[in-house]
Amino acid sequence: MNWMRLVLVTIAAGVVTSLTDWFFAGDWLHRRFTYPEIWRKGNESVAIALTSPLPFLTCGAFAYLCAMLSLHSTAGALKLGFAIWLIGPLPLILTNAAFMKLHRVFVVSYATGWLVKLAIAAVAVGWLMR
Repeated sequence: MNWMRLVLVTIAAGVVTSLTDWFFAGDWLHRRFTYPEIWRKGNESVAIALTSPLPFLTCGAFAYLCAMLSLHSTAGALKLGFAIWLIGPLPLILTNAAFMKLHRVFVVSYATGWLVKLAIAAVAVGWLMR
């Protein structure tokens, strides 16, 4: 495994998926389709600082898993990303929506954001890990 390519995939996909997190669950949706009693009050800068590295963790772990499974094609990585989405984020988001007060638009956007995040990581693996 080429560690420099793994780092490159992690950084490139991490930066792009950070932007997708903002797009799919960002300020526009947050203001219009959420319930104010759900969110913590006060300064969000600590929460943002603590969660900002998480897209890099996701992309790095995904790229490492692809390398360990010898998946270096975009098609193979996309299939793995879709399977991971079906196994983890989608059921978790839908379960949370069933038991917590979450607006449907936010649930769909959040689930879609996870699928896009995994697809971006898969494309980065296919392009940069060959």
